[in-house]
Amino acid sequence: MALTFLDRKTRISLVGLLAFFTIVLWTVLRIVLWFSTGPSQLTFNQTLGVFAVGFIFDLATLAFLVVPFLLIAAVVPDSWREAKWYLVIRWLLAFVVVYAIGFGVVSEVVFWNEFTTRFNFIAVDYLVYTHEVIGNIVESYPIALLLSLIAVVVVFILWMFSRYFIIDRAYRAKSNRFFLVGLALVFPLVSAKFINLDQSHFSSNNYANELAGNGLYGFAAAFRRNDLSYEKFYATLDQSQADEILKNLAVERVSLKPNAQVTTNPDLALPEPFIKRPKNIVLVSVESLSAHFVGAYGSSEGLTPEIDKLAKNGVQLDRLFATGTRTVRGLEALSLGTPPIPGQAIVHRPNNDQLDTLGMVLRNKGFNTYFIYGGYGYFDNMNAYFKGNLHEVKDRTDFAKESIAGENIWGVADESLFGNAVDWMDQSAGTGKPFFAHIMTTSNHRPYTFPEGRIDMPSGSRDAAVKYTDYSIGQLISKAQTKPWFKDTLFVIVADHCASVAGKTQLPVAGYHIAGFMYGPDVVKPHRVGYNISQIDIAPTLLQITGTDPAPYFFGEPIWQQKPVGNRVFISNYQELGYYKNNDLIVLSPKQKVQAFKVDPATLESTPTVVNETLKNEAIAYYQTAAKAFKNGELKFKKTP
Repeated sequence: MALTFLDRKTRISLVGLLAFFTIVLWTVLRIVLWFSTGPSQLTFNQTLGVFAVGFIFDLATLAFLVVPFLLIAAVVPDSWREAKWYLVIRWLLAFVVVYAIGFGVVSEVVFWNEFTTRFNFIAVDYLVYTHEVIGNIVESYPIALLLSLIAVVVVFILWMFSRYFIIDRAYRAKSNRFFLVGLALVFPLVSAKFINLDQSHFSSNNYANELAGNGLYGFAAAFRRNDLSYEKFYATLDQSQADEILKNLAVERVSLKPNAQVTTNPDLALPEPFIKRPKNIVLVSVESLSAHFVGAYGSSEGLTPEIDKLAKNGVQLDRLFATGTRTVRGLEALSLGTPPIPGQAIVHRPNNDQLDTLGMVLRNKGFNTYFIYGGYGYFDNMNAYFKGNLHEVKDRTDFAKESIAGENIWGVADESLFGNAVDWMDQSAGTGKPFFAHIMTTSNHRPYTFPEGRIDMPSGSRDAAVKYTDYSIGQLISKAQTKPWFKDTLFVIVADHCASVAGKTQLPVAGYHIAGFMYGPDVVKPHRVGYNISQIDIAPTLLQITGTDPAPYFFGEPIWQQKPVGNRVFISNYQELGYYKNNDLIVLSPKQKVQAFKVDPATLESTPTVVNETLKNEAIAYYQTAAKAFKNGELKFKKTP
């Protein structure tokens, strides 16, 4: 009898139906997570805040989700609205949407049980590692049963709802259609204008802040910000203790020394292998050049005859390690000299301009500075990053068509990249100014294609691409040798990262071992560096060679200031942060997790071991301080007084 007023079925719009179910499911999710956390973890006022702020964030998220449905409702012809088939389609659409929201709710429960947080950059990261993540989920949960249960529950809810409601066929008038379009524009604009993720942090209680958020909103914000908070997810120290540790490790960045003045020192000692200071520097980042491809590192495949010649007659870095697994992480390390902070590389992040990059410092010393890339520089935000740090950017859009011997989806052939680069450097030398050119290759990347007739191997394989890149580097040196500026130029050839980091452990040290050389027959004598070197040490080394004290600018330190034993290196993926020193590897992970591994110095194989507290604190001090420095703007360039 209580439901007799519903006998004729109450009308509800499709948008209203979906919005209602979405808000209900998100509220149920928040209640479930609240109970999972333990209500005693929050005060009464914090609990009220969780549901009040949470409701606001749910509405802010919904403001974006309803847009396509408002637009659909605005454009559907009236004739369709009367058809029974259209009513069926609307109920099917309702099932799909509610099922998707329900699947998201279940996913968030699983994610919360693992990390005690709503969706964030870790979830974004899972999009990158789909094979591992999906495999883990399949092995850990009864996926088929869960998916079936969600479907059954959604069907039951919609069936019960359909007994008392009917999807409305209104909005026929033009005024109604314009109103819907207006809402589709206003809702997301208002949400974006007045709501941001930081507002969910309304309390000093982290549980309350996480519960108040909306997982989908947090996921989108993390994707946009490319951020994973170090302080929230990783083991920390009191910052004063971290600063003291770094001071004892000879890290002297200006941000660690209040009121310090940045000074240059033209009388800075020139490292022993160098004959003179170079006037020009050419830094070549080679795509995926793992050490094991290179003859100078022991390979017997004969893939790198040109590089092997340079190594024999220059400086070879025997134990150089990349900081990450992608090009942007290598560019970050080589340009900024800072340990990799969790989440995306700084190259990808907002507010990454005017930083203490090698190019920025050299530009302020009077150098012409360039970033030259064989592909389209908008990829991975490279153009914006280097332009924002005072490099003149050249990419494939600047290459004359007749200068391109071949190209593929990633970029022009390396020989064409180098040929154009030498021409631009020649023009720069004509100005009388010194130049710094950072060149990024692309040919050693799938699909591994290059012009025919250059080497004795056909296109299409990694080995062939390595050999072609080696050939192109030989062409670079040969062409540069014909220029008068060659005798005053130091060439630095270093991989951006390894070809593969597969291994039994999360951070297999061998997977980060890369090739690195310095060459300039009139600048530096043959020499080998046999101790561990991090990619972040290249920038301060080059700055020292030019006669500028690098200490205020970088967390890395010049190669020749380091001790022959016990050197530290930094390796990472998006989540795990590694600190390799004294044959021990400390790994910092989300949820304040710390692990330790003993590393065989010959094979670089890792086995679990007991955490060394001293090394753990050093690792935390480096990573915590680097993350804080970027967040607080302390990596911004300070001009020399």
